[in-house]
Amino acid sequence: MGISALLTAIISSRLPSNDLWVSSWVGEAILALAIGGWAMAQKARAGQAPVLEGPGRKFALSLCPAMIAGGILTLVLYRNALFALMPGVWLLLYGVAVVTGGAFSVNLVPIMGISFMLLGTIALFSPAAWANWFMALGFGGLQIVFGFIIARRYGG
Repeated sequence: MGISALLTAIISSRLPSNDLWVSSWVGEAILALAIGGWAMAQKARAGQAPVLEGPGRKFALSLCPAMIAGGILTLVLYRNALFALMPGVWLLLYGVAVVTGGAFSVNLVPIMGISFMLLGTIALFSPAAWANWFMALGFGGLQIVFGFIIARRYGG
């Protein structure tokens, strides 16, 4: 997921309009959701456990409210042409989703969520020109760093 976000940051920084910029990041969110779902299914299959039972179900149910709120706020921000707020809102709400979902995971996951929340907060108060840097740092960098540590320490 982190690598696709870094590629999206590069591509979206060159797009000629805010509409295309938002579309590229919404597309990335859909791709990331698919990658995350596939990874979760693979881990469940390896552990011979149903994906949406026990911890997997709790994780999904904890993650969804903040993600749905992010989708709704994206529509509101888009409708009001508040593009500069999107990176901060996305990072902040993704962080909230990871913190709550991480309550049913290893201790490092909530720390990852808090990192996203801090980055999102900073992004909300930063110049709009830095949007792609924040998106690359959060959805690219934080995902890669924490993903590597989690995979190394906990097997994925």
